[in-house]
Amino acid sequence: MSHEEFPTDDPAVVTCGLPYANGPLHLGHLIGLISADVYARSLRRLGQDVAYVSGSDMHGTPIAVNAAEEGVTPEEFAMEWHEEFAETLPQFNIEFDNYGHTHDETNTQLTRDIVSTLDEEGYVYEKEIKVAWDPEADQPLPDRFVEGICPYCGAKARGDECDEGCQRHLEPGEIEDPRSTVTGNPAEYRDRTHKFFRLSEFEDYLGEFLDRLEGTPNAQNQPREWIEDELQDWCITRDLDWGIDYPGEGGDDLVLYVWVDAPIEYIASSKQYTERVGADAWDWEDVWRDDDGEIVHVIGPDIIQHHTVFWPAMLRGADYTEPRAVMASGFLTLNGESFSTSRNRAVWAEDYLDSEFHPDLLRYYLTTQGSFHQDTDFAWERFQQRVNSELSDTVGNFVYRSLLFAHRNYEGTPDADVSDEVRAEIEDAVADFEDAINDYSPRLAGEAATALAGFGNEYIQRNEPWKLTDEEPERAAQVIRDSVQITKAVAILLAPFTPEKSDEIWAMLAEDGSVRDATLDDCLAAPPAEFGEPEEPFEKVEDEAIEAQNAALEARVEAADEDDEAEDEAPDLEPIADERISFEDFQGLDVRVGEIEVAEPIEGADDLARLEVDIGVERRQIVAGIKGLHDLDALPGTRVVILANLEPAELFGVESNGMLLAAGEDADLLTTLGDSVPGTKVR
Repeated sequence: MSHEEFPTDDPAVVTCGLPYANGPLHLGHLIGLISADVYARSLRRLGQDVAYVSGSDMHGTPIAVNAAEEGVTPEEFAMEWHEEFAETLPQFNIEFDNYGHTHDETNTQLTRDIVSTLDEEGYVYEKEIKVAWDPEADQPLPDRFVEGICPYCGAKARGDECDEGCQRHLEPGEIEDPRSTVTGNPAEYRDRTHKFFRLSEFEDYLGEFLDRLEGTPNAQNQPREWIEDELQDWCITRDLDWGIDYPGEGGDDLVLYVWVDAPIEYIASSKQYTERVGADAWDWEDVWRDDDGEIVHVIGPDIIQHHTVFWPAMLRGADYTEPRAVMASGFLTLNGESFSTSRNRAVWAEDYLDSEFHPDLLRYYLTTQGSFHQDTDFAWERFQQRVNSELSDTVGNFVYRSLLFAHRNYEGTPDADVSDEVRAEIEDAVADFEDAINDYSPRLAGEAATALAGFGNEYIQRNEPWKLTDEEPERAAQVIRDSVQITKAVAILLAPFTPEKSDEIWAMLAEDGSVRDATLDDCLAAPPAEFGEPEEPFEKVEDEAIEAQNAALEARVEAADEDDEAEDEAPDLEPIADERISFEDFQGLDVRVGEIEVAEPIEGADDLARLEVDIGVERRQIVAGIKGLHDLDALPGTRVVILANLEPAELFGVESNGMLLAAGEDADLLTTLGDSVPGTKVR
């Protein structure tokens, strides 16, 4: 790569963090996908040769878990979401040059090739480690199959990531107090052999890489803390059936960790784009293999470590081009609070598309709300205020009044040259736009467009062309000529943010083709001499529409909270056993009513109590696990139900001759509704 200012002579690729094929999209996903689209479109305005590629992330434990719950294969589960993403994202005017997925053949083969290269170069080795294990289910617990406590900050964490605390990646065996998400029981650690990537050997390289890395401050600075703490080698395999099989020797029954194959999809999707358009048009190898490519990753704040530590080390080890820049967004909140998909506290992509709001309004709001790396809050009232003030009142008002006056008085662009004042103002806006893109700031690029429209409004108001048409017609023509030129420049500068609305303005000007194909050089190119009557490009967002969105959000959250309360009240019941017993088998059970006469704890046992139970025909000694669940002193005189013909067993040195029947984990003792005497048989 050149590290020269854009545009460069080298081809570029812009990627975004892969949406995970595990559930519906909401605004937290869209901010990265839209921002990457805006940045790629902006580079094209500068004249940069660029492709925007991405794909769906199809592997990992969450997909395996949810697929099992729905009774489908992980591939079927993930493919359904992938197809929904591929259909939904273009509706937000997100224009990928290629959108693939991590389970396709291109990514699978590239992943195997890259890992094989790392292995051949000596960067992969075997090591026996402790992995979480569910003794009840008798299975390993990779990644999100286990939860516990982060050893670094003490926050609740998943098996591979402290997502509620310090955001660190966690290696297998690191999480403390592990608990299985399969059964909910405490997990134990067992020895297993896994494959490790020698990340520690890249420590010096990564320090130098971060010195070169462009992008946002959080992506440049946050990884230094991890590197300074001394890099640990990275476990790149998992005990899982779903994923890409480890390609080398000793990888039987192991798949690659999802964060190995997920970023390789950036390369795979680039390769697929080349296969579709031809290497003469855009060659993926010029970007990824020749050290000349300009690679820009646009990601969320929770995956910085993966893209600035693991990923560049893998690329270096396999002889691929390192990223030029990483743009990491801040977190997106909703009315000052975190998104909560479990509480339905989110603005879902589908809900926005079902609303009356144009997708370009959301694109503009999300990408210009604040500095890209800072946390951004979404509130419908703020959305309304910014759309109405910046898009409707500033841009829309200027465009409509300029083109309407031009059409009615000149049937198009007046025959005059652009004034020196307006030419300088447009040139400054273009320079501000270029600087913003090279500073990786979508917000400042958007401000360059709206500020130019703001100047246009002030320019018209200051010169009052409606007063000049009779007394100074040449001066009036000059003002409107300038205003039409500003309109064209605004359409070009705003196009990355509002591509559909900018195309409408482009059509109002009677320009050929699409504004998508225009570059910054076209901002001062003369507009067509004739065009028709314009329409207002941006309608105001009304109070009633915002009230309806807030009411819908509140209703969703309330409904989710009610569901949670109902679930909390309802017991977590085990499914009915598939295997049935015969009536004769049931008759073989001797179930009797009994009465507890003695109840005392068994010394040395945490849960066990020794009971003496009158069952009418005799007195039985029974050991039961009720010590911590009942007041033993209060039990004598209690009627209970026991299984009398169970084979005797010895527990903690005490013989148990029968079984006390109880319900649930709280050992709710079974009894009779009436006064059945001890020894009565239950039928």
